[in-house]
Amino acid sequence: MRSQHILLALLVAVIWGVNFTVISVGLGSFPPLMLAVLRFVIAALPAFFLPRPPIAWPLFIAIGVFLFLGQFAFLFTGMAAGMPAGLASVVLQMQAFLTIPVAAMTLGEKPTLRQAGGSLLAFAGLGVIAVSAGAGDFTLAGLGLCLAAALCWAIGNVLLRQAGKADILPLIVWLSLIPPLPLLALSFMMDGPAMSLHALSSISFSGAGAVLYIAVLSTLAGYAIWGHLLKHYPTAMVAPFSLLVPVFGAGSAALFLGETFDPAKLFGMMLILAGLFVAVFPVKRLFSPARS
Repeated sequence: MRSQHILLALLVAVIWGVNFTVISVGLGSFPPLMLAVLRFVIAALPAFFLPRPPIAWPLFIAIGVFLFLGQFAFLFTGMAAGMPAGLASVVLQMQAFLTIPVAAMTLGEKPTLRQAGGSLLAFAGLGVIAVSAGAGDFTLAGLGLCLAAALCWAIGNVLLRQAGKADILPLIVWLSLIPPLPLLALSFMMDGPAMSLHALSSISFSGAGAVLYIAVLSTLAGYAIWGHLLKHYPTAMVAPFSLLVPVFGAGSAALFLGETFDPAKLFGMMLILAGLFVAVFPVKRLFSPARS
């Protein structure tokens, strides 16, 4: 992999990792579902200039419902319900392991021994984290909602496989058109119109900055760079860089939000990351040459 492309992959990992800290900042200004609405409204704006990917509407809508609507409704709500940013960035990576049984049940894919071993490590780590919930710095409700987000992501992954190859940036932009109206309706139902409208009318600089970071940097720029890398290298070579997302997520939360991890949670997080490494990291392919 060329050095400039390694730097780009690292940049995306940093952007996506810090994104969890920025979400936490944004939740200080907006109800969780309204924050998600704003994210997707802004991310969908380039749809005026980009062609819609050639995916059948039923499949396209299903992908948007699970990959975006479900995932981020649960994630943002889970973080608002007491899931710290750093821990959320690690727990959400359970999507990689939940994708395995979903793909097995729907596509008939058989998990490899490496995937099975990595999954056992990750679920052991999740169990350690769940048992340590009594420490009071996160809630079981928040943990459950983040796991629901990971499951939605996993189902979205499997649906996305059925869509074939599509340019990633137009796909992300057009999928962003699906969540705003359902999320807005849910926000009005759960938080009430008054709270949502008050958040919009009294937006702070930190709230506005968080929305722009989440929508422009994390969604549009991040996926544009990721798509560029996938055009030059096999997916198996690019995907391992996403392992760094929870590392930067936990690190930025500790640095900017003052989050701390007791030994039990730290051990659980390390087990999840170790499982992810075992399951998906193709060491021999990482430094292979670019595709012509």
